[in-house]
Amino acid sequence: MIMKIEIKVMRNILKLLVFIPLLTACGDFFTPANENIRDLSPIYKEPQYAQGLMLNAYNLLPYSNTSVSDVATDDAVSNDIGNAYLKMATGSWTSFVDPMTQWQPRKNAIQYLNIFLQNVDSVNWASDAKAKIMFRDRLKGEAYALRAVQMFGLLQAHGGWNSAKTKLLGVPIITKPESITSDFNQPRNTFQECLDIIYSDITNALNLLPVDFGDLTDATLIPAKYQAIGVTNTSDYNRVFGSIVRGRITGRIIEAIRAQVSLLAASPAYSAGTTVNWTKAADDAAIVLDRINNVSGIQSIGNTWYLNADEITNLASGATPAEIIWRTDKGNTNNDQQPSETDNYPPSVFGKGRVNPSQNLVDAFPAANGYPISDPLSNYNPQNPYNGRDPRLAKYIVLNESKQASTNGTIITGTYGTTTDALNKQSGSSTRTGYYLRKTTRPDVNLDPSARSGQVHYYARIRYTELFLDYAEAANEAWGPQGKGTHTYSAYDVVKAIRNRAGIPAADPYLESVKNDAVAMRALIRNERRLELCFENKRFYDLRRWKVDLTALNQPVYGMQIDKNTDGTLKYTQIPVEVRTYKDYMYYGPVPYSEILKWSLLEQNNGW
Repeated sequence: MIMKIEIKVMRNILKLLVFIPLLTACGDFFTPANENIRDLSPIYKEPQYAQGLMLNAYNLLPYSNTSVSDVATDDAVSNDIGNAYLKMATGSWTSFVDPMTQWQPRKNAIQYLNIFLQNVDSVNWASDAKAKIMFRDRLKGEAYALRAVQMFGLLQAHGGWNSAKTKLLGVPIITKPESITSDFNQPRNTFQECLDIIYSDITNALNLLPVDFGDLTDATLIPAKYQAIGVTNTSDYNRVFGSIVRGRITGRIIEAIRAQVSLLAASPAYSAGTTVNWTKAADDAAIVLDRINNVSGIQSIGNTWYLNADEITNLASGATPAEIIWRTDKGNTNNDQQPSETDNYPPSVFGKGRVNPSQNLVDAFPAANGYPISDPLSNYNPQNPYNGRDPRLAKYIVLNESKQASTNGTIITGTYGTTTDALNKQSGSSTRTGYYLRKTTRPDVNLDPSARSGQVHYYARIRYTELFLDYAEAANEAWGPQGKGTHTYSAYDVVKAIRNRAGIPAADPYLESVKNDAVAMRALIRNERRLELCFENKRFYDLRRWKVDLTALNQPVYGMQIDKNTDGTLKYTQIPVEVRTYKDYMYYGPVPYSEILKWSLLEQNNGW
């Protein structure tokens, strides 16, 4: 009886699909406005209506504009006791309460894209025949690319081994629009079959999309296939592929997505169930990196992309800085719309102090000479712990007796502090670890209600630094620290360049000491990835695809208590803050319990 009711409900939902207001966000998915109730028949003559189907997939992209999942890792905790990720990390992660789920939004987006792809060839995109072909190609390419992105989101969140641990499963592959007559009771395809469809969609997208959107001034640069149909005027080409559509998905972006997919598939948690190896992962990343002249293309200010004020201010619509492959739109300067600062500034500067970096992460930053602080050669002093450290530490984390905002005073997180910035001073606003988040915030934002001023922000979806680290990880595993495969640079070369940009001396004796040891280099690459990509929602999945030991996954999160002695000196004491409670099957996320109840052929991942 339950199954019959669920099928009926799903079919009724699908009846509504064609009546959706096509340019709204996913919150309106099942509540169409009365004035927008239309069926699909007009799309063939109304290109904007047709394009709206695909634009919904942009609205449903699987990226967050804030740091959310890091508080479920060893990098941070939240001071919000109601935070869903905090609850997940401390024992409440279930198949029916899953903050990491991607199931429904990705499936919604894929349904939109499937409808679009089924109809795209029949839409009258333009009255001019040549323009019609170009519009069709571009939009179809975008749709294939977006479907690959959405499928990747599903695989990362829900792929896993079956109950017998004999088969690595993905999700049901749906490449045609579902209708009220569809059979929704479908088994999950294998992980490899899902990879195959992602790679196929990427290939289709690359055959249709340019590397980048931008205005041409030289007609000889118009692609040969369009010159062959009579497109000889740059204005005709730019009408479709020009700067006006910058910000949408491109060939460059989808190449980067392919590199991310291959890295996931080659990683220890998945490699036994796929045919993807480290060589492919490295080669796919290299395709992206070679477009910027590989290691020489590492940007000197790429690791502070979020606060490069002049760069952000002067960024043209849809354009990307040299560090960024794909970004969100720039947020406006409305004083009330400064989410990163509102959430993460300390309370003394009118923030909520939500994300509290951990001592675990602080200890991961090496000394200024590049040695880990556990190495005697680092000259680390536990009673002066922030002195002589990697410059990235102070750039990414608000340390005791430093400033957060340029317009405000010193932040005291020690117990001797007199404001609510001090450790555990006030539940729900003070730091629990002795640290506040600096990364992703701008110091020129003022949240003081009497003098409030905002700044422009954007959020990075994919950065070149991530792709460099992807390459380094895969190249080290495939060919060793100094192996280059068919390329001109090695994992060692990438790590050296990234650490040198960070401020570690070019001699880098620690790197030199591990350059012939693949295991030691692996640990260094993983640590560099942790530092460079901290608070960008990467570590949760990194720890799982690496399949780190369960004791490492459950490492307690520590903070730093700083007391003032009677002689005025400071005493530093590491304190436990939060215990992680992950089980051995939680390297892979669950299929939603509600879906398992509905569909008898849908198999759950092992353990859930």
